[in-house]
Amino acid sequence: MELNVVIDDEMYTLNVPDEIVRDSGDFFDQMDRDMDAGRQMGREWVARPGQEDRLRIVGDKLLSALERENHDVGRMMAAYILNRAPSIDRLLLDTTGEIGNTEIRYRE
Repeated sequence: MELNVVIDDEMYTLNVPDEIVRDSGDFFDQMDRDMDAGRQMGREWVARPGQEDRLRIVGDKLLSALERENHDVGRMMAAYILNRAPSIDRLLLDTTGEIGNTEIRYRE
């Protein structure tokens, strides 16, 4: 599967093996349980992140992984996004530290 990510006006297409997206449910469920406790999103604390908040949080982790060239973590973060939002078209990642500014666009 492919995830389109925009970072500073540059588009990247991340290729994630279908089997990782499909077969990593236990790992993704653990990520969701961790986020159930709330998360800091930039300057704001979100006690109960909704689906799009979770995509933004994981998108921020994806951005960090890409910046550090940690391909394994990046692949798993992209897989989570594709698993939880299969109709996603692209993710426009905020690079200023304001996770809430990350834009999520879905296919029509």
